Amino acid sequence: MEFTEALQKRHSVRAFLPRPIDPQTLNDVLAQACLSPSWSNTHPYKIAVATGEVLEDLRKTLYARYMESAKLQRSGTLGKVKALITKSPGIPDGDFKPMLKYPKDLQKRRFECGLGLYATLGIDRKDIRAREAQMAENFRFFGAPAAVFVFVHGETGPYGPLDAGIYLQSLMLAATNAGLGSCAQGALGLYRTPLDKHFDIPPQYKLLCGVALGFEADLPVNRFQPEKITTPEMLLPLR
Repeated sequence: MEFTEALQKRHSVRAFLPRPIDPQTLNDVLAQACLSPSWSNTHPYKIAVATGEVLEDLRKTLYARYMESAKLQRSGTLGKVKALITKSPGIPDGDFKPMLKYPKDLQKRRFECGLGLYATLGIDRKDIRAREAQMAENFRFFGAPAAVFVFVHGETGPYGPLDAGIYLQSLMLAATNAGLGSCAQGALGLYRTPLDKHFDIPPQYKLLCGVALGFEADLPVNRFQPEKITTPEMLLPLR
C-alpha cells in the first residue's frame, strides 16, 4: 500500500469480525511498528499483546468493571463513599486519568466527534443508557480478536508518552497496510490490575492506553470518520 493511501485509509474501527489474525501477520505488524523513532533511541515503552484465552478473560473482566463503574456513577454520594470503603472493582485503578475535562478551545471538536458518532449509531444524545452501552463496548474491544496495551516508562516526563504516540501511529499504519483495522482506546487505560494478572509488568511502566486490532466489519459505525484538522487551522501566524 502507498504511504498516502495508508494514511487516508486508517480510521477508528468500532466493530470487528470474529475472524482471528494470523500470528505471523500480527508479528509482522508489531515488528514494523518497532521501526518508530524515539527520543535518543530509548523507546521508553513496552507492550502487552492479548489474544485467545487471555483476551477473552480481559474482555469479560474489563466489561464487568466498567459496568460496575457506570452503576456507581448513578449511585449518588453515599453509594460512591460505600464503593471506596469496600474497594469496589468499578473504581478505576489505572496509572493515568483518561477521562478529563477538555479545554474550551478543544471541546468543540470533541463534542462534534461524539455527536457524529452517536448520530451514525442512531443514539439520541439524551439516551444515557444507550450511550453507556456503546461506551462499554470499548472494554470488549469492539469484538476485536487482538488487543495491544501500551505502557510508558514513568520517569520520562512528557517525552515518554510522546514517543509512545509515535509508536501507536506506526502500529496503526502497519496494521492498515496489512489489511487490518485498528482503534486506539484511551478508555483501556482505566483499569490496570486485570492486566497485572496476565502480564509481568515492571512497576516503573505505566498503562497508557490500548489498541484493538482485527478485521473490520461492514457496519455503519465503521463508515463514520470525523473531519480532520487542516493545516491552516493548525498553523501559527507570524507576529
